[in-house]
Amino acid sequence: MTEKKLRLGVAGLGRGFMLMLPTFRGHSRSRVVAAASPGADARAQFKQDFGGPAYATVDELCRDPDVDAIYIATPHQFHAEHVVAAANNGKHVLVEKPMALTLEECATMIAAARTAGVQLIVGHSHSFNAPILRTRALIESGAYGKVQMITAAYYTDFLYRPRRPEELDTAKGGGVVFSQGAHQVDIVRLLAGGRTRSLRAATGAWDPARPTEGAYTALLTFEDGPFASLTYSGYAHFDSDEFCGWMGETGQPKDPAKYGAARAMTANVTSRDDEARLKRTRGYGLAANAPPPPAAHNHFGLVLVSCEHADLRPMPTGVRIYADAVERFDPVPPPTVPRAEVLDELCDAVAGTRPAIHTGEWAMATLEACLAILQSSRQNREVPLLHQVGVGQH
Repeated sequence: MTEKKLRLGVAGLGRGFMLMLPTFRGHSRSRVVAAASPGADARAQFKQDFGGPAYATVDELCRDPDVDAIYIATPHQFHAEHVVAAANNGKHVLVEKPMALTLEECATMIAAARTAGVQLIVGHSHSFNAPILRTRALIESGAYGKVQMITAAYYTDFLYRPRRPEELDTAKGGGVVFSQGAHQVDIVRLLAGGRTRSLRAATGAWDPARPTEGAYTALLTFEDGPFASLTYSGYAHFDSDEFCGWMGETGQPKDPAKYGAARAMTANVTSRDDEARLKRTRGYGLAANAPPPPAAHNHFGLVLVSCEHADLRPMPTGVRIYADAVERFDPVPPPTVPRAEVLDELCDAVAGTRPAIHTGEWAMATLEACLAILQSSRQNREVPLLHQVGVGQH
């Protein structure tokens, strides 16, 4: 019997939707049928591209009887409100990272989904990436012994890409800890088993013109003994895609000759409103095109997992294995649909065929670690974590 396609509504037609657009267009188990956006240009483009209704508010989208699940890609500060609205209308939910801005909001979202009997999945985070999942499978095989240490580092131009005002305000979910820490923490939690015991971190906010965290380093310790060091910088100097053969984060080849493009893009912006308008030009309905098909899988910089008998390095095209006696490469077939793993996990959870990893409880634990990075840096101390869950535990 042919599986019935999951009917998706999209809340938010900004940059996040643009990055997921190739996934929505190519995914065979779901179809986009409706959307919501405050932008008239985006709504008009959606009607032209998908033929379904495009609402001005998320509440209207949540009430649409022809929608089974809603992908929420609105600004961070609205995630909790919109997830609760979707759940209260009986819709399954896929919400972008970070799940929310506070643990209290996370708890409210989880409770709303449970009460309504709907699935709550949080993503995209890069822990969905096929090479990361392959690395997790290699660890679970037991062939290389237990995880002992993880090193993760990524240097990008994140802070200098065009931003809305709240994206440069930590209190409103801005800065690299909320937006990028959610990726990196999720990856190392998945590979180390999930249950982080404590965290010590320092953050950097070094550009007064962009007054939020642009960098951090954190040391995470896990209940079963592993530890992980995480470093991220979005200050647009060194680009660690160099470590991945100049393959960009979204699986596209990158031209190193375009060094400095992000800083140049925002260098002549004279106000926050002007910068917000510049960002909107990169969104759906105004930008020329969605990203082209990727040449390789998404990645999030250098990740190196030290096990008892091998170091494992997920890369855009597979996993490099540095074992006791031999070094080899375990290839992962290139994606036919980028980020398909995200929608597959949602569809499987709704159908009841495979339990989800990236549940509300899992994402709440990731957010707790991100909040602890900020707290540890402010208070100059180690922070214990109290809301952690293991892989596959709810």
